[in-house]
Amino acid sequence: MIFIAEIGMNHNGNFGLIHELVRRAKESGADIAKFQLGWRWAEGEINQITPEIIELINKICDFYEIEPMFSIIVPEAWDMIKRFKFNRYKIASRTVVDYPELVEKVVREGKQTFVSLGMWSGADVPISKELGLVDYLYCKSLYPTAPWELDDLPKDFNSSIYTGYSDHTVGIETCLIAISRGATVIEKHFTLDKSDTTIRDHALSATPDEFLQLTTLGRGIAKRVALGQ
Repeated sequence: MIFIAEIGMNHNGNFGLIHELVRRAKESGADIAKFQLGWRWAEGEINQITPEIIELINKICDFYEIEPMFSIIVPEAWDMIKRFKFNRYKIASRTVVDYPELVEKVVREGKQTFVSLGMWSGADVPISKELGLVDYLYCKSLYPTAPWELDDLPKDFNSSIYTGYSDHTVGIETCLIAISRGATVIEKHFTLDKSDTTIRDHALSATPDEFLQLTTLGRGIAKRVALGQ
């Protein structure tokens, strides 16, 4: 079972806040602290991540013993980050549609790559698993996603194309439902303050207490699912 704390842009452009976000993500049971590279990252924007910031994130995550990971959103982001040799990568839903060649490049790197399909409407998967270690995540690119917009959430992840679930709902209930149906990867936005209105992601994120509930209950449910209960 893998839990990804999607910090994303919830640092609000204050990269000093990353220390606390990563620390609390680790304390909350997350396996991976994830950031976004290539979205709102122009000079002066909220997510202006440079190679120096990537190095800082690596050091912080190493100190707190949690794996760092980035969503690769545009080709320039891949050009910047590939020299750092991360263990895994994430492909955002919009990248699958906007930059299919980039998705193939990342997958061919041979690292485990999580691919969200929130904007994919094709009849077949966008990239063959034969090209690399691809894990598709069920996702709805709606912020927030309402419960009634999840009518096609897989009843059984093991018999679907999806390994896991990338969540944009309010609360942790849908994540737990996904785990009970066989999802082995859960990605959930993570914040220190849900009332922060700097960006919309805070409202649909889990607080440290909520994320700890998610990982504690989720791992227990996953064990029982594995036993056939």
